[in-house]
Amino acid sequence: MALWIETESVELRPNATEDDLQAVIRTVYRQVLGNAHIFDDQRLTSAESQLRNGDITVREFVRAVAQSDLYRSLFFETSSAYRFVELNFKHLLGRAPQDQTEISEHVQIYHEQGYEAEINSYIGSDEYSKSFGDNVVPSARGNRTQTGIKNVGFNRTFALMRGFAANDLGKSAKLISDIASNLPTKIVAPVSGSGASSNTGKRFRVTVSKGSFGPRVSQSLATFEVGYNQLSQKIQSIQKTGGKILSITEAG
Repeated sequence: MALWIETESVELRPNATEDDLQAVIRTVYRQVLGNAHIFDDQRLTSAESQLRNGDITVREFVRAVAQSDLYRSLFFETSSAYRFVELNFKHLLGRAPQDQTEISEHVQIYHEQGYEAEINSYIGSDEYSKSFGDNVVPSARGNRTQTGIKNVGFNRTFALMRGFAANDLGKSAKLISDIASNLPTKIVAPVSGSGASSNTGKRFRVTVSKGSFGPRVSQSLATFEVGYNQLSQKIQSIQKTGGKILSITEAG
């Protein structure tokens, strides 16, 4: 599976075992902290205990991690404002920002209302509720079409999702030029030695809904198999013809 394209959701279910709980906690740290390594003394032990006791939901545990001094030191104090917002979208909503308007709105929230309000604007949003609810850990959602999300978000989300071995530390925004200029984002192979999964030799299966074809045929599904180097061009072609991408998975 191409981990920088598709991830499985992790949910804390009723009557979860300690192993289940630990899996959720690990996944929250990995997702929200962008794969950054954390030491035992950096863990939010109080929030973990609250989650274990059922005093808070997974959503509130995500909020605690995102509002922690650790998150602030990793992604706010050492990053540009645009990079900070870009990463908040990735870590908390599982996607890239769609356009300059979204970025400007969140930069304004931070400047006018403060750090915690900026974090809350994602976790308290309708989009978060519909996508993850109270007990599902946020995860990448760039592998399928979503209501209200532009298809250009596929490539931009892929650009931010670089595999489990890569981390999100870094000062510069990855998408600022494309978003500010309203340009499409190219799918670029992970840099050799970066720790990201190498996908250049792989093939991918793209499932597409072609929409209405008349009164008797309301929807038509099609599946394409393409190589990595053709993936970006294929996505653009589908977008131009009005198709909706349902999934992108690695071909077996």
